[in-house]
Amino acid sequence: MIRSMLFLPGNNPNMLINGSVLGADAVIFDLEDAVSPAEKDAARVLVRNTLRYMDFTGCQRIVRINSTDTAYWKADLDAILPEKPDLILLPKTGTAQDALMADAYITELEQKLGLPANSVGLMPLIETALGVENAFSIASSCKRIFALFLGAEDLTADLRCKRTKEGREIEYARTRLVVAARAAEVEVYDTPFTDVNDDEGIWTDAALAKALGFTGKASISPRHLEAINQTFSPTLAEIDYAYEVLEAIAMAKAQGKGAIALRGKMIDAPIVARAQQVVEMEKAMFGGAEND
Repeated sequence: MIRSMLFLPGNNPNMLINGSVLGADAVIFDLEDAVSPAEKDAARVLVRNTLRYMDFTGCQRIVRINSTDTAYWKADLDAILPEKPDLILLPKTGTAQDALMADAYITELEQKLGLPANSVGLMPLIETALGVENAFSIASSCKRIFALFLGAEDLTADLRCKRTKEGREIEYARTRLVVAARAAEVEVYDTPFTDVNDDEGIWTDAALAKALGFTGKASISPRHLEAINQTFSPTLAEIDYAYEVLEAIAMAKAQGKGAIALRGKMIDAPIVARAQQVVEMEKAMFGGAEND
């Protein structure tokens, strides 16, 4: 289960080697925005070696390659795919064709390397107006898609509006991506909260993202990881209630009843589905030991 993703500049060896112990569920090795054109080759080698030699047990490994409209993206994949990253983050995905182009080349490399088909997931980064409008077609473009990811900094530049901490300017994009991802049955991740010194603002922003339906949230600072991880984790009360719901519905089925009440409220399909999601999250986090 990925609640939090931490961006790490691909040209910063100190951050790369410490990435697995900073508290994120996943780290994003950035070969795009964080790296100048003159440093692309060196960063690519550094990230490759980090994936090859560093232990990231318990931490998902994601690489943000350069976009498909650059001369770098195939070289990025050539260097990175042999190290079997968990996910490729594809920036500036504007259409399904962008995702399919990356998918085709990754498929080619998987075959050359003897890797199982679709063993490396693809996460389109939606950061343009075109990408927002094409969100569902991108999310459903191929089996390799794991999630959609909202990039608000580039998006607001494309929209010609000011990026604010309150986030009113990205409300439509946020809800559009959540609906598109859920319709396509993939995950969806929220944009980083970029004020690294606002320790209260990150809690508010993470809570909003969770309320909108995001699976988790990215971060550019280790300081924000605690807020993200806690916000996107079920509370003990939520876990206990989820098990009550599942026990109640199991009892109803055993008794041949079509419906049952719990705490004065009828248990219907959406409540059961939500309870199952909470239990799955709890098991992913703790192994389900507390209530087994």
